[in-house]
Amino acid sequence: MANDSTTFLSACGRKVGPEEIRHAQDVVRLCSGLSKHELALTLCEHWGWIGATGKPQMRACWKLLERLEKEGLLELPAKRGAGGPGSGPVGSAEADDAVREATSPGSVVECALSSIRPIRLERVGDREATALWNGFVERYHFLGYKRPFGCSLRYFITSNRGRVGCLLVASGARALRCRDEWIGWTVQQRLSNLPYVINNSRFLLFPWVRVPHLASHVLGHLVRQVRADWQARWNYRPVLLETFVDPSRHRGVCYRAAGWSELGETTGSGLKLRGHSYRTNRKLILVRPLVDDFRTRLLSEPQPRSLKP
Repeated sequence: MANDSTTFLSACGRKVGPEEIRHAQDVVRLCSGLSKHELALTLCEHWGWIGATGKPQMRACWKLLERLEKEGLLELPAKRGAGGPGSGPVGSAEADDAVREATSPGSVVECALSSIRPIRLERVGDREATALWNGFVERYHFLGYKRPFGCSLRYFITSNRGRVGCLLVASGARALRCRDEWIGWTVQQRLSNLPYVINNSRFLLFPWVRVPHLASHVLGHLVRQVRADWQARWNYRPVLLETFVDPSRHRGVCYRAAGWSELGETTGSGLKLRGHSYRTNRKLILVRPLVDDFRTRLLSEPQPRSLKP
């Protein structure tokens, strides 16, 4: 059995010590609904475990997780069947055609907010609804659809005139200098408590929906609802919401109107790999606490424990 001094050497030569093992245990525990594939993606993202091609080191991470399970340090989820929860879209031509048809532009909705109330955030759960949500975001969001890392929740934004948009909340960014300095946490506190920070990574109102104040109204619903929904899906409650806004496209007015605070900007530096340099547009960083004592919770130290869960 491994002990607190255990260090594993991965298939690609990376050393994984007690700190990383505890972090893997926390991710498996907090994100118990993820598949093995999703767990590996999440850990690759959190650890910055990226190969020279810019892709996650999935094979090495899978082998590491299997070894940790063999050593009795964690328990991985059972393999899912092809039709089980979390399986991808069917991908047939007929299914693709159905999604394209279902995501065709709707009738223009141009009215006062009071005319389309009540507004609701409808959690997306089944396979067909997920494929439809993905299709709307891929077709109408300027960033398109990208499968989220780690835990996530998809929402359809609904009204008395039908669906008017989509929301995605996913795992928080692994490291943000501006955010991390504002929180004031140590590296170990960040590794232990990062799951309690979640990111509004997609927010789409359909282009045919033109309703003043709808965006900030939706964000208000999200703040009031997301902790309970996250608890229901992932069995714990986050304490801080974050998001990124591209200032070349938007000013974040709806977020500010909903009580979010701007912390600064990202550096614009992407992933740095040997022989490669990546740049991204600078983004505004905005945050919204979900509880009054969010900072106290994020600064809490993990309880000392054996590597055995």
